[in-house]
Amino acid sequence: MTGYGFDHLNVRKAGPGDLETIAEFNAAMALETEGRTLDRDILREGVLNVLTDDSRGFYLIADSASQAAGQLMVTTEWSDWRNAWFWWIQSVFVHKDFRRRGVYRALDQRVRELAREKGDVCGIRLYVDRDNVGAQQVYERLGMERARYYLMEQEFDH
Repeated sequence: MTGYGFDHLNVRKAGPGDLETIAEFNAAMALETEGRTLDRDILREGVLNVLTDDSRGFYLIADSASQAAGQLMVTTEWSDWRNAWFWWIQSVFVHKDFRRRGVYRALDQRVRELAREKGDVCGIRLYVDRDNVGAQQVYERLGMERARYYLMEQEFDH
Protein backbone atom coordinates (compact mmCIF):
# COMPACT_ATOMS: atom_id res chain seq x y z
CA MET A 1 0.00 0.00 0.00
CA THR A 2 1.37 3.40 -0.92
CA GLY A 3 0.09 6.95 -0.73
CA TYR A 4 -0.54 6.87 3.03
CA GLY A 5 2.82 8.14 4.25
CA PHE A 6 4.68 4.83 4.16
CA ASP A 7 6.18 2.74 1.42
CA HIS A 8 4.54 -0.55 2.29
CA LEU A 9 1.87 -1.79 4.63
CA ASN A 10 1.51 -5.53 5.10
CA VAL A 11 -1.61 -6.98 6.76
CA ARG A 12 -1.07 -10.48 8.07
CA LYS A 13 -2.53 -12.97 10.51
CA ALA A 14 -0.81 -12.67 13.88
CA GLY A 15 1.18 -15.51 15.42
CA PRO A 16 2.61 -16.32 18.85
CA GLY A 17 5.55 -14.00 18.21
CA ASP A 18 3.12 -11.06 18.23
CA LEU A 19 1.98 -11.70 21.80
CA GLU A 20 3.79 -8.76 23.43
CA THR A 21 2.82 -6.27 20.74
CA ILE A 22 -0.84 -7.24 20.87
CA ALA A 23 -0.89 -7.12 24.67
CA GLU A 24 0.72 -3.67 24.62
CA PHE A 25 -1.71 -2.42 21.98
CA ASN A 26 -4.70 -3.80 23.92
CA ALA A 27 -3.52 -2.17 27.14
CA ALA A 28 -3.00 1.16 25.37
CA MET A 29 -6.43 0.95 23.71
CA ALA A 30 -8.21 0.21 27.01
CA LEU A 31 -6.48 3.12 28.73
CA GLU A 32 -7.08 5.53 25.86
CA THR A 33 -10.69 4.69 25.07
CA GLU A 34 -12.11 3.68 28.46
CA GLY A 35 -9.59 4.95 31.00
CA ARG A 36 -9.09 1.34 32.14
CA THR A 37 -5.82 -0.17 33.28
CA LEU A 38 -5.87 -3.86 32.43
CA ASP A 39 -4.25 -6.59 34.50
CA ARG A 40 -1.25 -7.45 32.30
CA ASP A 41 -1.06 -11.11 33.34
CA ILE A 42 -4.73 -11.74 32.50
CA LEU A 43 -4.37 -9.75 29.28
CA ARG A 44 -1.31 -11.68 28.11
CA GLU A 45 -3.03 -14.98 28.90
CA GLY A 46 -6.16 -13.90 27.01
CA VAL A 47 -4.15 -12.86 23.95
CA LEU A 48 -2.13 -16.07 24.06
CA ASN A 49 -5.34 -18.12 24.16
CA VAL A 50 -6.50 -16.50 20.92
CA LEU A 51 -3.10 -16.89 19.27
CA THR A 52 -2.96 -20.61 20.07
CA ASP A 53 -6.64 -21.58 19.59
CA ASP A 54 -8.31 -20.57 16.33
CA SER A 55 -11.75 -21.40 17.75
CA ARG A 56 -11.42 -18.27 19.91
CA GLY A 57 -10.74 -15.96 16.98
CA PHE A 58 -7.72 -14.46 15.28
CA TYR A 59 -5.75 -11.25 15.16
CA LEU A 60 -4.60 -9.31 12.14
CA ILE A 61 -1.53 -7.09 12.34
CA ALA A 62 -0.68 -4.25 9.97
CA ASP A 63 3.09 -3.84 9.65
CA SER A 64 5.01 -0.97 8.11
CA ALA A 65 8.71 -1.64 7.59
CA SER A 66 8.56 -4.48 10.17
CA GLN A 67 6.98 -2.18 12.76
CA ALA A 68 3.48 -2.98 14.02
CA ALA A 69 1.21 -0.11 12.99
CA GLY A 70 -2.17 -1.51 14.03
CA GLN A 71 -4.23 -4.54 14.92
CA LEU A 72 -7.68 -5.96 15.27
CA MET A 73 -9.18 -9.21 16.48
CA VAL A 74 -11.99 -11.17 14.81
CA THR A 75 -14.33 -13.43 16.77
CA THR A 76 -17.35 -15.31 15.45
CA GLU A 77 -21.05 -15.57 16.24
CA TRP A 78 -23.31 -18.18 14.71
CA SER A 79 -26.61 -16.88 13.29
CA ASP A 80 -29.27 -19.57 13.15
CA TRP A 81 -31.52 -17.10 11.30
CA ARG A 82 -29.01 -16.88 8.47
CA ASN A 83 -27.30 -20.27 8.77
CA ALA A 84 -24.00 -18.43 8.60
CA TRP A 85 -21.41 -16.64 10.73
CA PHE A 86 -21.12 -13.02 11.76
CA TRP A 87 -17.57 -11.88 12.27
CA TRP A 88 -17.08 -9.42 15.12
CA ILE A 89 -14.22 -6.94 14.88
CA GLN A 90 -12.73 -6.24 18.30
CA SER A 91 -9.56 -4.93 19.96
CA VAL A 92 -8.96 -2.34 17.25
CA PHE A 93 -5.85 -0.26 17.82
CA VAL A 94 -3.71 1.86 15.53
CA HIS A 95 -0.44 3.16 16.97
CA LYS A 96 -0.55 6.95 17.35
CA ASP A 97 2.35 7.38 14.87
CA PHE A 98 0.26 5.70 12.15
CA ARG A 99 -3.19 7.18 12.65
CA ARG A 100 -5.10 8.81 9.80
CA ARG A 101 -2.85 7.06 7.29
CA GLY A 102 -5.06 4.20 6.11
CA VAL A 103 -4.00 1.53 8.59
CA TYR A 104 -7.48 0.70 9.80
CA ARG A 105 -8.79 0.81 6.23
CA ALA A 106 -6.21 -1.82 5.25
CA LEU A 107 -7.11 -4.03 8.22
CA ASP A 108 -10.83 -3.69 7.45
CA GLN A 109 -10.27 -4.52 3.80
CA ARG A 110 -8.39 -7.68 4.75
CA VAL A 111 -11.17 -8.79 7.12
CA ARG A 112 -13.70 -8.38 4.31
CA GLU A 113 -11.50 -10.34 1.89
CA LEU A 114 -11.07 -13.20 4.36
CA ALA A 115 -14.80 -13.25 5.13
CA ARG A 116 -15.68 -13.49 1.44
CA GLU A 117 -13.10 -16.24 0.93
CA LYS A 118 -14.67 -18.29 3.76
CA GLY A 119 -18.03 -18.20 2.01
CA ASP A 120 -20.08 -18.84 5.15
CA VAL A 121 -19.87 -15.34 6.67
CA CYS A 122 -23.09 -13.33 6.43
CA GLY A 123 -21.79 -10.06 7.85
CA ILE A 124 -19.33 -8.11 9.93
CA ARG A 125 -20.19 -6.42 13.19
CA LEU A 126 -18.41 -4.35 15.78
CA TYR A 127 -19.22 -2.26 18.77
CA VAL A 128 -17.83 1.20 19.36
CA ASP A 129 -17.97 3.45 22.39
CA ARG A 130 -20.84 5.92 22.00
CA ASP A 131 -18.47 8.82 22.74
CA ASN A 132 -15.86 7.77 20.16
CA VAL A 133 -17.27 9.85 17.31
CA GLY A 134 -14.06 9.70 15.28
CA ALA A 135 -14.09 5.91 15.16
CA GLN A 136 -17.81 5.89 14.33
CA GLN A 137 -17.14 8.16 11.36
CA VAL A 138 -14.34 5.89 10.12
CA TYR A 139 -16.59 2.82 10.31
CA GLU A 140 -19.42 4.62 8.52
CA ARG A 141 -17.08 5.79 5.74
CA LEU A 142 -16.15 2.14 5.23
CA GLY A 143 -19.78 1.15 4.72
CA MET A 144 -20.88 0.08 8.19
CA GLU A 145 -24.29 1.20 9.46
CA ARG A 146 -25.74 1.62 12.91
CA ALA A 147 -27.56 -1.54 13.91
CA ARG A 148 -31.05 -1.60 15.30
CA TYR A 149 -29.82 -3.40 18.44
CA TYR A 150 -28.60 -2.04 21.77
CA LEU A 151 -25.71 -3.84 23.40
CA MET A 152 -26.65 -5.25 26.79
CA GLU A 153 -24.23 -6.98 29.12
CA GLN A 154 -23.69 -8.43 32.56
CA GLU A 155 -20.13 -9.14 33.58
CA PHE A 156 -19.12 -11.86 36.03
CA ASP A 157 -16.09 -11.90 38.31
CA HIS A 158 -13.87 -14.87 37.64
